[in-house]
Amino acid sequence: MSQTNMAQPGAEQPLTQLVLNKWFSYQDEVFLPLKNLPNKHQGLFSIAFAGNFSITHIKAIIDFFAKHNQTVTGLCQYQPDLSLPAALCFYIKQAELPINPLVLQQFSSTLDFQLVQIACPPNLYEPGLLVMDMDSTAITIECIDEIARLANVYDEVASVTALAMAGKLDFSESLNQRVAKLTGIEKSLIDELKNNLPLMPGIKMLCQILKQHQWHLAIASGGFVPFAEQVQALINLDEVHANVLEFKDNKLTGKVLGTIVDAQQKAVILESLQQQLGLIKSQTVAIGDGANDLKMMATAGLGVAVHGKAKVVEQAQAAICQGSLLQLLYMLAIPLNSEAIV
Repeated sequence: MSQTNMAQPGAEQPLTQLVLNKWFSYQDEVFLPLKNLPNKHQGLFSIAFAGNFSITHIKAIIDFFAKHNQTVTGLCQYQPDLSLPAALCFYIKQAELPINPLVLQQFSSTLDFQLVQIACPPNLYEPGLLVMDMDSTAITIECIDEIARLANVYDEVASVTALAMAGKLDFSESLNQRVAKLTGIEKSLIDELKNNLPLMPGIKMLCQILKQHQWHLAIASGGFVPFAEQVQALINLDEVHANVLEFKDNKLTGKVLGTIVDAQQKAVILESLQQQLGLIKSQTVAIGDGANDLKMMATAGLGVAVHGKAKVVEQAQAAICQGSLLQLLYMLAIPLNSEAIV
């Protein structure tokens, strides 16, 4: 493809003109190849994904950043997996602070795509660590709410769960309150629920790809061990950390045993694993949907809200607001190294 053909695409033309995994500058409707790759340790990388992009989108996105005093210095179209549509990465070399994720979400939703801004992105092609929440992250349900449904106390428990996930109740206190309402549930019913856990779309393939690149995968969950161990088996995780339910005569006693895996404990787990694995912080990723995941996200090099509440989206570094968790690859496989540029 000649440089002449790349130079002046029409306003609504799809981005077939942009060679995948190559970086360009864009000014006055002209693309020119960049001589050097962006520096991952400097500036911000803004990723537009889950959209049908055209030159019109590029202009709108660049104008949006300009209104926030951010100047785009490089642009790349890339596709980290064949099952994902191509995304756009905008490099902003000189940027002090990222734009509020809720502002990014509000802007991108008007043009029907998703937009995140991250600094010092992780590298898929080097060993890393992913620590994930379980309920409403690795799986689509809140297990404690489903147990409550079996005990005919769903409304009571689910309302407390919602308040806890929104950060309006102390997690440990709310957990003890909710578990107490489950007293008497038969272990056989727990096992039945455990054996029918619905995985979050994209999580299994995401984990398969990460394992191929020597990533360590763990759950840090405020949920419960039987379910976490089942998810571990389903998606080949290295380890799980979750709360222990007490049983007596094969029935729940309504108590939790040992240290509760709350927000602080999740952060401790991530930091401990990082040290054990000898990883730099930028190679650690945490994902979750609730307020009790925020400390873990802040401890990680990259914290991503997954279908999260507004408070979580606003405080996380990035957010996947809809669609498959495989889209996390957009943030891990920005073409900044020889392995990605093929």
